[in-house]
Amino acid sequence: MKLSAELKALETRLGHKFSRPELLVRAVTHSSMSSPTRQDNQRLEFLGDRVLGLVMSEALLEHDKSAAEGTLAPRFNALVRKETCADVAREIDLGAALKLGRSEMMSGGRRKQALLGDAMEAVLAAVYRDAGFDVAKALILRLWGNRVKTVDADARDPKTSLQEWAQARKLPPPKYELVKRSGPDHAPVFTIAAKLESGASAEATDSSKRKAEQAAAKALLEQVQQG
Repeated sequence: MKLSAELKALETRLGHKFSRPELLVRAVTHSSMSSPTRQDNQRLEFLGDRVLGLVMSEALLEHDKSAAEGTLAPRFNALVRKETCADVAREIDLGAALKLGRSEMMSGGRRKQALLGDAMEAVLAAVYRDAGFDVAKALILRLWGNRVKTVDADARDPKTSLQEWAQARKLPPPKYELVKRSGPDHAPVFTIAAKLESGASAEATDSSKRKAEQAAAKALLEQVQQG
């Protein structure tokens, strides 16, 4: 099978030349482009999630040989979550190589976080199926770079910390409200308010609802701790 110029460029960015190029084609094919003769990337995504999980689990154990499971779990979640996969996908410009149906193309699918995260996992599975675990592991560790060493900052969960702060003072859990949604459908921007029963509140804005909630919780936590 002959690869398109976009996929050859992706091979170069990945640093892996496929002996079975059909695997790469499948990995970048979204369900909106699937047909009886064209397989999409959903099955590869399922496998890639597991390959990534094994590599990250092992990497975390090697990086911190004394860490307890309770410490490792949030680090692991931060490394394998869809947002992180999407960030890595953006770094290698995976969106430029995606095969999308017209509706996804028109709605900015090449930039969608969930779509990029899924495709990244599928590409990892494609490399695993093409060349084996050791090659896939080396690729993952290279693409994820320094994230294993710096994951503590990402693993901290401001929403959990804020809830624990409220519980310690016998307050109900904080509430999160959507204040505003702006921007086009393919690139929405969310403003979220975090509120405590005491009346304290803080707002944050992000293209991801989850990140906006986390940022609002962090701002509110800093506010009440200083007060």
